[in-house]
Amino acid sequence: MKTLLEIEEAIQRLPESDIRQLSGWLQSHLDEVWDRQIEADLVSGKLDHLIARAEAGISANRVKHLDEVLDNA
Repeated sequence: MKTLLEIEEAIQRLPESDIRQLSGWLQSHLDEVWDRQIEADLVSGKLDHLIARAEAGISANRVKHLDEVLDNA
């Protein structure tokens, strides 16, 4: 197995097009890791309090439409 330093040095020797391709792959991989974590958190109940809070806000009509929020940014 290569060390992180060895991988970094190998990346620095790659052509820019390969580095960009690698960057895209890494981002896709991180997105998949994030999705799996969110799914695991959802199944385990870690997000229940946030879901309940959002549902309470919706029920109490304390939410804004996304367009309204983005226009104020």
